[in-house]
Amino acid sequence: MKFRSILLVSMSVAVAHPAAAQIFWQSPDFRGTPIIAGEAGIGIPMPGATPAEESAALAWQLRSGLNVMALQCQFDKTLLAQDSYNGILINHREELTKDYNMLNGYFMRLGKTKKAAQDLLDKYGTKNYTSFSTVRAQYGFCQAASNIARATLFAPRGSFQTVAVERLRELRNSLVPQGEQLFRFGSKLPISYPDFSKKCWSSRGYKNCAYTNGI
Repeated sequence: MKFRSILLVSMSVAVAHPAAAQIFWQSPDFRGTPIIAGEAGIGIPMPGATPAEESAALAWQLRSGLNVMALQCQFDKTLLAQDSYNGILINHREELTKDYNMLNGYFMRLGKTKKAAQDLLDKYGTKNYTSFSTVRAQYGFCQAASNIARATLFAPRGSFQTVAVERLRELRNSLVPQGEQLFRFGSKLPISYPDFSKKCWSSRGYKNCAYTNGI
C-alpha cells in the first residue's frame, strides 16, 4: 500500500511537471516583439504593396517556414511537425487561399501577363522557402517551429495573420544557432604543455622540465 502511494505521487509529479521541450532540457528563448506589416529586413521586399498585401505576405512567410519545418524536422517524431502542418492547412485553408490570391494579385500587377506574374510568384516562393533553410540552427529552429505550429493549429479560424504578426519574429530568431541553456558546454580547460626552451631539449629528446599551464 505504501509503495502504491509513492508510485501515485511520483506519477502526479511527472504529469504536473513535464519536460520543458523535446530537444533541449531548457530551450533557447527566441521570443520577439510583434512584426509590423512591411517591416524592413523581415522576409522578401514587396515594393508598392498595399497594407493588405503586406499582411498576406506575413501570413505566407509563416506558412512557408512551417512548411520547411514539416520537411526538415521529421527526425524527432515527438515534434509532430508534419501532422501539425497538415492540420494547419486544413484548419486555415480559407485564409491561406485568400492570402495566396492576394499575393497573386500583387504579382499580376507587376508582371502584367499571367506567365510573368506566375514566374515572379514562383521566385518569391522559392526565396521564402530558402530563407528558412538552416543546418547549424536546425535543432533550435525545429523546436521553435513546432511550438509555433501547435499554437497556429489551435488558433481560431480567421486568426492566421494574427499568429504571423505575433510569432514570425520568433521563428526568424530561431535561425540563429543556439544550444542547450540549462547545461552549458564548451568552457575552456587549462592544458599543460612542455617547455619549448632550449634548456629542456637535447639530441635525445625532451629533458625532465616542469610543464607550463596554458589555455
